[in-house]
Amino acid sequence: MEVRKPKIKSIPYDEFKDNSTLEKIVDELHEGGVNVVTGSLDQLINWGRSNSLWSLTFATSCCGIEFMACGCARYDFARFGFEVTRNSPRQADLIMCAGTITHKMAPALKRLYDEMAEPKYVVAVGGCAISGGPFKSSYHVVKGIEEIVPVDVFVPGCPPRPEAILYGMMQLQRKVKIEKFFGGANHKQTEEEKALGVSNEELVARRLGDHRREPIVVTDVPAEVIEELKANKEENA
Repeated sequence: MEVRKPKIKSIPYDEFKDNSTLEKIVDELHEGGVNVVTGSLDQLINWGRSNSLWSLTFATSCCGIEFMACGCARYDFARFGFEVTRNSPRQADLIMCAGTITHKMAPALKRLYDEMAEPKYVVAVGGCAISGGPFKSSYHVVKGIEEIVPVDVFVPGCPPRPEAILYGMMQLQRKVKIEKFFGGANHKQTEEEKALGVSNEELVARRLGDHRREPIVVTDVPAEVIEELKANKEENA
């Protein structure tokens, strides 16, 4: 089959707003044997970021064992791009807080969160991290890490199953994929914005009329997700 080499003309700026013109050009390129994918740069960047989330190694009690189980061969969250964990907050995208946070540990958690680069996320794993769990009446336990740092995904349980943690990470992927990268969480703050002392995510939320990022609560893992995980595991076995 003969492959024609299409001629790509320069596109005036006005034609970028005309979808039919762009679709016509893409069809001509496809007919010539050229593979072309159209989309926004925001979508491309967020696709890459959502599939390469680096987690900070942070576990304070028994829920950390479930996080370790997710990284082992039985569940293998490397399939989703979560396998890279970092010991430095400067190289991490999210904190998966797995375990109890005491008032003595709270300043360390806040410092680690502040040292992470924007955009950054927090996943609260287990009842202790979400609300204090069985120790919520104790004088020394923080009644939920949301009192210290903003939480993006809650994964309840004592402890939650590895499938629930994986599903919670999938929900975080969904949040990342719809973010506005340019002019959003990564923009350089002005002097007036620095004086407010809040993160870029909070500034964007306030500009959009939402004064608090709405977290996702994992209430149940759908059966189809569990079946898909089992099928992927059998294929990779």
